Amino acid sequence: MKNATKPSAHTPLRDFGDLKRALKSAAKEAAARAEQERAEQAKREAAKRQAEADRAIFQKAVGPVHVLPDTGKKHHSAPKPAPIPNSREQDEKQVLNESLSDEFDVESLLETDESLAWRRPGIGVDVVRKLRRGVWAIQNQLDLHGMRTDEARETLSQFLRDAQIKGWRCVRVVHGKGLGSPGRQPVLKDKVKRWLVQSDRVLAFVQARGDEGGAGALVVLLTPTKGNSLPPLPGNP
Repeated sequence: MKNATKPSAHTPLRDFGDLKRALKSAAKEAAARAEQERAEQAKREAAKRQAEADRAIFQKAVGPVHVLPDTGKKHHSAPKPAPIPNSREQDEKQVLNESLSDEFDVESLLETDESLAWRRPGIGVDVVRKLRRGVWAIQNQLDLHGMRTDEARETLSQFLRDAQIKGWRCVRVVHGKGLGSPGRQPVLKDKVKRWLVQSDRVLAFVQARGDEGGAGALVVLLTPTKGNSLPPLPGNP
């Protein structure tokens, strides 16, 4: 009689138990994932039903909606204005114009030299000398030739304001010699001096040199803006 066949050493019985446990664990994980997917699907369906209910309530409250007929017109939005404080500029201009009087007596304030210079109290005589010698470069100029008094006053006021905004320190104001005026009298010459003396933006002025306009122009030193001090002398740091 032959001996009974023994189980192979390569397939022990305990391997079947491990396999069974692995299959059971995988089945539990699959069931958990399926349950989670069903829960998420239920949430989505509930949210959809709620949205449909809200839409139905809104439509009932609003009523029927009709589409307007197409007229073919195109509506273009107007460009927004630049952020410029126009009202404040106009107010400042009006105040400045009103503050410059034609009746202001300036003759007693002018230095009685060949250039009829003027400097604000606290400004040294050396500043006037430097202006006369052309130490500071003229950064811009205003020509008032041919203007009436009111126009010239407003133009000068605006020029002084713009000069301070742009940080100019030394400018030239051309008022003319009056050769084309009735009686060949320089009408604007005296008025411009009065206006400059009354402006807080002006520190000093002198009659221009011959090559810069002579008796028909003034070289004006303006007050510095914030962070803009007096220009240094040539050769100085």
